[in-house]
Amino acid sequence: MRRGAALTLVFASVLVTGAATNCLPGAERRPPAQATAPAAAAAALDPREGHTTRGGDRTADEVRRAAAEAQADGKSATRAAEEAVGRSGDRWGAVYDRAEYEQYADALEGRYTGVGLWVARAAGGHIQVTRVQPGGPAARAGVRPGDVLRTIDGWSADGKPVTDVVARLRGDAAGSKVAIGLGRGPLTWTRTLDRAVLGTEDVTVENLSDEVVMIRVTAFTKGSGERVRAAVRRAPEGAGILLDLRGNSGGLVAEAVTAASAFLPGGLVATYDVHGKQRALYASGGGDVERPLVVVIDGGTMSAAELLTGALQDRGRAVTVGSRTFGKGSVQMPTGLVGGSVAELTVGHYRTPSGHGLDGRGITPDLPVTEHPLEHARTVLSGLGGTS
Repeated sequence: MRRGAALTLVFASVLVTGAATNCLPGAERRPPAQATAPAAAAAALDPREGHTTRGGDRTADEVRRAAAEAQADGKSATRAAEEAVGRSGDRWGAVYDRAEYEQYADALEGRYTGVGLWVARAAGGHIQVTRVQPGGPAARAGVRPGDVLRTIDGWSADGKPVTDVVARLRGDAAGSKVAIGLGRGPLTWTRTLDRAVLGTEDVTVENLSDEVVMIRVTAFTKGSGERVRAAVRRAPEGAGILLDLRGNSGGLVAEAVTAASAFLPGGLVATYDVHGKQRALYASGGGDVERPLVVVIDGGTMSAAELLTGALQDRGRAVTVGSRTFGKGSVQMPTGLVGGSVAELTVGHYRTPSGHGLDGRGITPDLPVTEHPLEHARTVLSGLGGTS
């Protein structure tokens, strides 16, 4: 359950909205992991870049010891590590086996293995294609938004949870085949697709009008922060920005800091502690401080997305609209275990520039609304100087 919960947090928005068909990405397999976490993956998972869990940390030592003893006794090291994390009381602690850790690292790198479909449940329980990734296997096979996904390798998708559909579409490796049965009006047909490594498309930009640009960020994967900065630079002169962070499940803190740098002149973004040692994160400076900015949030806005929201709100750079955020403000770092498993253990907590703790509290928006938040956000933006 801990493994599943942690993996779901990374792509919670995908699961909730029925978005990317392969919400728990896995790319072409890396060489077998060693007993310690691979350096590249550890860097991806660790938003502080270069810090590692201290060897003297009691919880980490206990988890490593439990895994080693279990392996020596011929038992599951991963299961023993999970039990040790559970006894520690670490709410956000999680243990990944080798394959899961690779999937997690790939997800944070912004890639996944799949066919390039977004799906959602439609009326009558059917699973409907809502978007097709350009250039992906499904697009090349002629699949269109609105098509009904009926079967996957002969398994009926009708009435099934979107998460089950996602799991069957994902597969284990690029190049593996999956046969999907489709419907379009009275027509039905089957196509066999080759899974491929695709980008997760976590940043999308839409010009709602000449004066309003909406930037939606669903997760802070590698490169997402710079894509936000590029979108702000390309926005028409005088246009206001709607930054939609609803359902953003977090990700790499460094990317959230880069995104903050798109709107701030520099200065403090957040503070955090690691094993009691205080640290701080700063914007790089040179951001656009003139454009009107409204941030849209909800209960699915988590972790790194909350850190960004808190920085923009505390520093008076943006008006926040929507509902209270999730409330995950803890710092996790990886600890390598025998057999290639990895434990992600909590070692500290984040705070906003004003010192507001996020964990278990979340962020209260300046304008709390539950119905039609984007409409309210556009109204607020027009009052800040951007017309709708």
